[in-house]
Amino acid sequence: MKTYKNLFEQVCGYDNLYSAYLKARRGKTKLAEVLKFTYNLESELSNLQYELENHIYETGEYRHFIIFEPKERKISALPFRDRVVHHAVYFVIEPIFEKKFISDSYACRKRKGTHAGVKKLQKFIRKTDDTYYVLKCDVSKYFYSVNCEILKKVIRKKIADEKLLELLDNIIDSADEGIPIGNLTSQLFANIYLNELDEFVKYELKIKYYIRYMDDFILLHESKQKLQKLKEEIRLFLVSIKLTLHPKKANIFPVTLGVDFLGYRIFNNHRLIRKSTVKRFLKTVKIKIKKYELEDINFNKLMESFNSWEAYLDYGDSYKLKNSLYRRCFGNVM
Repeated sequence: MKTYKNLFEQVCGYDNLYSAYLKARRGKTKLAEVLKFTYNLESELSNLQYELENHIYETGEYRHFIIFEPKERKISALPFRDRVVHHAVYFVIEPIFEKKFISDSYACRKRKGTHAGVKKLQKFIRKTDDTYYVLKCDVSKYFYSVNCEILKKVIRKKIADEKLLELLDNIIDSADEGIPIGNLTSQLFANIYLNELDEFVKYELKIKYYIRYMDDFILLHESKQKLQKLKEEIRLFLVSIKLTLHPKKANIFPVTLGVDFLGYRIFNNHRLIRKSTVKRFLKTVKIKIKKYELEDINFNKLMESFNSWEAYLDYGDSYKLKNSLYRRCFGNVM
């Protein structure tokens, strides 16, 4: 297997750090810490470059907060200068691991995403028939369960630059447990870690219809008994990398019931919007409308929120639903 060296200099390059700064500040240009960094941009980037090159860079302190949509999760946010470093690292190592990933992993990758994942799963369903079954699985508390020592070993299968590995270890070890939700590098690390599962399923179990979006993954097969056996083999493989199948989210059922995936219920010829997605839409829009009524946001900002949800709804068969929701939410606002 090919390994890569002489990467650390690319990470520390001033041009790479500047590009990382531009990417890290996107959508956050008015935040105080971003404004401060920008005001002293040249010295800030030079300081980062010096710290990295002299191996004295240390990850800053995390700020933690809880979000409740779509479910309760702890988000960990680093200071802006650390986010610049993460982007600089990502620019260099992401293309290396991208070449290794299987085609049907859809989370946090260029030209992938939720809509592409939904489209591919429906394509799989259309290639099967009504006799097929689905094994739908979820890894329990995935981000918090990632074993850092195993992650380091997996990374070392491709990266052989000791200086870069020291920096990656610094980033990995900065969290209290697992890999923190909120870091750009965590998204890549999460895919690197579960690519081990992807390769096991595709190349050792030789499953044709397999798709994964982060820690949610689906297999299709004509034999229910075969899927039961595969479920146990996958469970044991996950145990070997210190992960656990969610006890209530590893189920086998007929494909004719539809497959719940990425906010949609997917059938051979149509896609429905999941009820929990509709509830979340109503909750979000009600909050935005309240802010509009209090003049905390203007009408254009209100419509931006709705339009993003409308695009999500449009990817399902939701013409009547969308019109009903529009009247329900905006009847008194227009």
